[in-house]
Amino acid sequence: MGRFHWISFTSDYGLSDGFAAACHGVLARLAPAVRVLDVTHQIAPGDVSRGSAVLAQTVEHLPPAVHLAVVDPGVGTTRRAIAIEAVDGILVGPDNGLLIPAAEALGGILRVVELTAASWFAPAISATFHGRDVFAPSAARLALGADLTTGGVAIGPASLARLPEPVVVITPGWVDAQVRSIDRFGNVQLAARSEVLDTLGPRLRVGSMPAIRARTFGEAPLGSLVVFVDAAGYVAVGINGGRAVVALSVMPGDLVRVATA
Repeated sequence: MGRFHWISFTSDYGLSDGFAAACHGVLARLAPAVRVLDVTHQIAPGDVSRGSAVLAQTVEHLPPAVHLAVVDPGVGTTRRAIAIEAVDGILVGPDNGLLIPAAEALGGILRVVELTAASWFAPAISATFHGRDVFAPSAARLALGADLTTGGVAIGPASLARLPEPVVVITPGWVDAQVRSIDRFGNVQLAARSEVLDTLGPRLRVGSMPAIRARTFGEAPLGSLVVFVDAAGYVAVGINGGRAVVALSVMPGDLVRVATA
C-alpha cells in the first residue's frame, strides 16, 4: 500500500507507566518522520472487547494510517502476532479479535500475515511486552512502505480469532441487546443498531425504568433516562445530568431490554 504519514496507537497500557512511551520511542527511532496519533491508552487492562469497539468506531475518522493496537492478555502464549491489510489501511496487533471490526470498518480484509520475520522485531523480545518489541517495530516498517508479505507468512482471514457476536433479539415492542461499551460519561452503548428504534414508540422502558427517546440529552428533563442513537450509530442509554451505567447497574456483556412503555 506504500508509505503512510500516520500511525494510530490504541492500547490498555494506561499513562501511569512508561509502556506507551516506550512504544512511542520505538516508532520515533525507526520512523521519525511518521506522526503518531494516540486513540487511547485507557482501555481497561485486558478488555479486548472494549478495545475492539473503540478502535472500530474511530479508525474511519482518522487519516490513512497503520493502526497499531495492543490489548493483549495472551501475550507470550501461542496467540499469533498479525498484520491485516484492509482496503483503507493496515492494522497491527495480536490475533485475538481486537483488529477484525476495525478492518471491516476500513473496507474489509484484503490479506493477512502472521508476523514472523525476526528482522522486523527488536533484537531481544520480552515475553510480556510484544507491543514494544514486535508490534511497534512492525508498524513502523509498514508505515515506511515495507511490503506486508516480507514481514511473515500469509494466512487466511478465516483462520483469525474473532470475538463472539453480541446478542441482539428484536421482537414487536421490545429489543434485548448486550451492552457493547460504556464510555467515560457513563453512557451505555448497546449492540443494537439505530434502526431497531423504529420498531419502538417514543415512550420507553429500559429494564423497569421509564425512559424517553430523544436525539440529545437536553431534550429530556434533568435526571431522566434517555434512549438515543450515539455517534457510532448504535442505540445507547444515558441520563441527562447523570450516569446511566450507575442507574442501570450494568457492565459490558449484560443484556438490557428496551421496550415500548
